[in-house]
Amino acid sequence: KVNATKEAKKIIIQTIQRTGAEQTIENAITVFNLESDEIKGQIIGREGRNIRALEAATGVDLIIDDTPEAIVLSCFDPLRREIARLSLQRLVQDGRIHPARIEEVVEKTKKQLEEQIMEIGERTIIELGVHGLHKDLVRMVGKMRFRSSYGQNLLMHSKETANLCGIMAAELGLGQKVVKLAKRAGLLHDIGKVPDEETELSHALLGAKLAEKAGEHAAIVNAIGAHHDEMEMTYIISPIVQACDAISGARPGARREMMQSYLQRIKDLENLAMSYNGVEKAYAIQAGRELRVMVEAEKISDADSDRLSFEIADKIQKEMQYPGQIKVTVIRELRAVNIAR
Repeated sequence: KVNATKEAKKIIIQTIQRTGAEQTIENAITVFNLESDEIKGQIIGREGRNIRALEAATGVDLIIDDTPEAIVLSCFDPLRREIARLSLQRLVQDGRIHPARIEEVVEKTKKQLEEQIMEIGERTIIELGVHGLHKDLVRMVGKMRFRSSYGQNLLMHSKETANLCGIMAAELGLGQKVVKLAKRAGLLHDIGKVPDEETELSHALLGAKLAEKAGEHAAIVNAIGAHHDEMEMTYIISPIVQACDAISGARPGARREMMQSYLQRIKDLENLAMSYNGVEKAYAIQAGRELRVMVEAEKISDADSDRLSFEIADKIQKEMQYPGQIKVTVIRELRAVNIAR
């Protein structure tokens, strides 16, 4: 038993020593640099119409203050921040900044970011030597770049876990086939954290379900589902994935507990608003102190908007725990479009 413990410690130490990883923690802000402060006026627009249009289209808080040649983009969701950053970059380069152009650029950016997500996924699997992954899983791997777990970037964590799994399996002398399976399982172990849809399943069980649906090996499905002990471990790679996941997350400075509870509160706020009929989009901004709810003008009248803001505020008060107060703003926009030929 003493020898087994000694050997296990030796393998873990060798595995950690052979892996180098960045220790950056994801923040909730992105700084957008400007060539000159004159552009700030253009971005704000007459009576603030441009900045309002940008915030409404992206769900990101734009902080324009005295900071020289910089704008701060604040949002808990890295994907939304990236959409806002790329859109702002295009608008500033183009020079035409007005509400209609902002909406057009944001829509284009969303489509291009989808392609970029696939590219990130493909680049990652080539880098790790993982082959034959279903395109849905490749997309999920790419989307990990814009997700975080306790402040730790999910793609960085998954890549690190994959490398640790491969090294640990090799150190244990399990053969090339098992090493490849372990690496693959390490990369995919947190795919259950990627989908936006709310589900009753935990991320480990959801990940196992997604891997099974994509035709992954039974050992990989088991390793994903069992890495938080929610499924019985039936394959040798399952305890390897669990150990390597713990090693990656337990590094000093890798994670922040408080960050995760804050992100969960923000998501719960948005989901609460989205549960109402006629709600098109809901964005929690100002670090969760304001909830902006966009409604469909055809389904919700002005009187309904007033009632809806009261109902949402009342439900938040009864069902959620939060510091201070939350301002609920319901936005109803009616557009009448005709074309002169």
